[in-house]
This record gives sequence, C-alpha cells and structure tokens, in this order.
Amino acid sequence: MDDTPLVTGRLNPLNDYLFMRMMGEKGDEQQLSGFLNAVLRRTGKDKLISVEILENKIFTAEILGNKSSVLDIRAVLPDGTKTNIEVQLRNLGNMDKRSLFYWCLEYIQGIEAGQDYLELPNVIAINIVNFQFINSQNFHTTFHLWEDTDKDCLLTDALEIHFVDMAKFRRLGKKDIKQDPLHRWLSYFDKDSPPEIVEEVIKMDQAIQKAQEKVSHVSLDKEALRAYKMREMALSDWTSGINYAKQEGLQKGLQAGRQESKLETARNMKADGEPVSKIIKYTGLTEQQIKEL
Repeated sequence: MDDTPLVTGRLNPLNDYLFMRMMGEKGDEQQLSGFLNAVLRRTGKDKLISVEILENKIFTAEILGNKSSVLDIRAVLPDGTKTNIEVQLRNLGNMDKRSLFYWCLEYIQGIEAGQDYLELPNVIAINIVNFQFINSQNFHTTFHLWEDTDKDCLLTDALEIHFVDMAKFRRLGKKDIKQDPLHRWLSYFDKDSPPEIVEEVIKMDQAIQKAQEKVSHVSLDKEALRAYKMREMALSDWTSGINYAKQEGLQKGLQAGRQESKLETARNMKADGEPVSKIIKYTGLTEQQIKEL
C-alpha cells in the first residue's frame, strides 16, 4: 500500500523544505539569482548572472519534524558577498535577534585564524516572514549600520538585513507584476494567489519558470512529498500548541476574574454587616473563605 502523505492543491512554495529544494541546490542558480536580483534591486550592469550555492543541509526525519529547525539557503555572490535566506512563517517573538545571530554566524565563518579582518566578506541576510514584525508600512525593509544623527554616514556595508513581509504584501491594493520583479516573486510564493496570476508570472519571468519546473520535479518524488508534509505538520503542530496555550490561559484568566469578583462582592457585603449565610448564597464562597477575608 502506498503510504505517501496526500497533498492536494498547489504546494506551498514557502514551506521551507520546498523553498530550499526549489532555490538552494546545485543547479538552482538561475532562479536564486533572479530572486536575489529582485530583493537587492540589482539591474543593468549590477544584475547577478549567477551565484555559487553552498549546500550544507542533510535532511533527516528529526530535522524535518523539528519545529525550531532552520532550513536556510546560503550562497556567495560574484564579488564574494555571502547571502543567507530564511523563511519564517511563525512569529516566535525573536526575529530581530535571531536574524542578527545567523548573520553573525555567517560573518565569522568568513575568516580563518591569522587572517586580516579586511578579508571578512560582506553578509546579506534575507528574511521572508509571514507576520507583521517591522513597524513600517513597507512590505520590504532593509537595514544597514547608519550613524544616528547623520543618516548619510554609513559605518560599514558589511551588514545588510532584509525583511520581506508576506502579510503586508498580500494587503497591497495593487501588485505591479509587470514592472516589479519582487512583486512577481512574492505573487508566486503566495500559496493563495489566484491561479491565473501564478500562471502569468511564470510566463513573464524565466527565473520563476525555472523555480516552477523544480517544484514540479520535486512534486513527483514520493520521499520529497513526505518531507514536505512533515514540515507542514510541524508548523501545524506549533500553531495548535500556541492556540491551545492561549485558550487555556484565557480560561484560567476568566476563572481568576470570576473568583476575584466573588471575593470583592463578599468583602463589600461583609463590610455592610450582611450575615454569612446571605454572603454564601450570593457568592457561592464557603464559610471559611468568608471568615478569611
């Protein structure tokens, strides 16, 4: 019996396992270069033709089923700049420090003992998130090390961190898929984009077309579909756990509020000289609880 997990409808490109299979393996240079050009606004002579993809992941059931595992994409640009791309669909409340931590890891790996600090490469971190995190109306924000009072004074271009907010992008009134390549990519990444829009951006952009070809190839692999489903289930388990904790906290809060209300009523009745039997009747408290007020 075929026990491959059933996956219906369009696969979610932002499932981090599928995203890595689509963009982060040898042979994926064209689609990764296209996406990086869109995020980094590289055009004309600055446009990336190709990148070197650094493969560093061994997929195991433990990694794929672990909700906290990071499946990131690492690559090196022609000028030596390193890039790190992470998809984070759930808000753990630590995205700022998490991004800095992974940026630092990539940065310090760029130098060996005895080397000059000047040999450290620049590092660009790109975070695709599915929740509002940055206090800005823009769905795409970029951060550098600027001087506080002189905004034209850059300490170093070694650090560059991008946040691409899918939730804000979805709320855009009009998406310019014809003129803006990042709009095309995010429309493709959005699992809920209308099928006709997905088809249109695939036809318009050769890099997105390559990405779709890779997704189609992966979707025919039973083991890949199993891994994809494990990551989807890990996210669902996390969401269910958070919702349960919230509901449990709400119930405990309501119970505590009701109890405090009863105690306050009992205090007032006791202060007014009401008999204990009457206080018990109206509050449901025990005689011992009333005596202890």
